[in-house]
Amino acid sequence: MIGIYDYTVVLTYLSLASAGAGIMVSLNGPGHPFMGVFFLLICGLFDAFDGRVARTKANRTEIEKNYGIQIDSLADLVAFGVLPACIGNAMIRVCPTMEDYIYFKQDGHFALPVQAIFFLILIIHILATMIRLAYFNVTEEERQKREGGVRKYYTGLPVTSASLVFPAVLLIQYIIPADITVIYFIVMFLLDIAFLSKFQLKKPSFRGIMIMVAAGTIEFILLAIFWYIRNFGG
Repeated sequence: MIGIYDYTVVLTYLSLASAGAGIMVSLNGPGHPFMGVFFLLICGLFDAFDGRVARTKANRTEIEKNYGIQIDSLADLVAFGVLPACIGNAMIRVCPTMEDYIYFKQDGHFALPVQAIFFLILIIHILATMIRLAYFNVTEEERQKREGGVRKYYTGLPVTSASLVFPAVLLIQYIIPADITVIYFIVMFLLDIAFLSKFQLKKPSFRGIMIMVAAGTIEFILLAIFWYIRNFGG
């Protein structure tokens, strides 16, 4: 059987499995974006540690290293590119009937030109995620030949930031009474620009990663509490 199945790839496999579950939940029936976003947070948690776990294995072969790089990028494309797009698609279909954005809507649904713009942004997001990941892989390979070691700076915003940004946006829906679908797509477009920008961003230390994990945990707990209150709080 082809593939690698030791502990170094388990978190990456779990991240992809979580992303797949989130996609299916988001696209099921009328769509469940507030359920899909839980799986996005889980993907971010697994991604925060998969590289560190992989590097703990001594004497990794070049095939194992290259395999890990490839599946990490493929999993990230699905988790932080396709899954947020599916969550956005679900938000269009759920379409809460709020009055604040009524000029965008017809009979409680977004007008077709607005929906077309939204779908274009979803496609751009998947494309921007793929371009960034492919560019990162190529430049990282060249950097390894020149410098070796672990990279200290990122060029542009890493795609994994999606696992914190989009849940934060959906939290807004529980705080304000307005339909935040438009906000979601504005944030997505701005995030895509950040993915492909050339600014330098220092790679977070282990402490920084733990702070982001803590932030994601808080988002998860708050989303779970608000979701429970809205659905079962009477």
